[in-house]
Amino acid sequence: MGKGEATREAVLDEAGRMARTVGLGGMTIGTLAASTQLSKSGLYAHFQSKEDLQLQVLEHAKARFVAQVIAPALSAPRGEPRVRSLFEHKLRWDSAPGGCIFTSAATELDDQPGPVRDRVARDERDWRDTIAEVFRTGVAEGHFRPDADPEQFAFDLEGVFLAHHLTSRLLDDSTAGERAWRSFEQLLATARVS
Repeated sequence: MGKGEATREAVLDEAGRMARTVGLGGMTIGTLAASTQLSKSGLYAHFQSKEDLQLQVLEHAKARFVAQVIAPALSAPRGEPRVRSLFEHKLRWDSAPGGCIFTSAATELDDQPGPVRDRVARDERDWRDTIAEVFRTGVAEGHFRPDADPEQFAFDLEGVFLAHHLTSRLLDDSTAGERAWRSFEQLLATARVS
């Protein structure tokens, strides 16, 4: 990796950390320049506009998410172990300082049309499709009922993650992780083959 690419990666890492706390809208080229000790003009060489910066931050965060959440889960055995691994890694991702950048961006941008919102919505659909597909392998492996609905499981599991986000971030409740695990176990119990 060349110096320019290394600088860009470091800037995107910092921008991702910043976006987790101040939101994509609160992140500016100026605040990012101050935080990274780079010039505004130097940052404009990497990002042509605030929208371009936001889109690149989301792309960078997605690559990190795939590496830290999805890839480890897919290395677990198919079925319930893989669903458990996906849950565990996503909960760890959500527990990082600032919480989940995608959850924060979704609530920030849900009523703001444009390319950045479209990107967040596409990533959310991809995430739910991933949950549903991982759950579907559990049905195929005989771990979950044949009539279990993978899309409903994905919807319900995303509800657990959203409740965890609000409980831990907004309410500063230290029991959020424990409650998320209990909710997850209840979802699995209703989906398992009797």
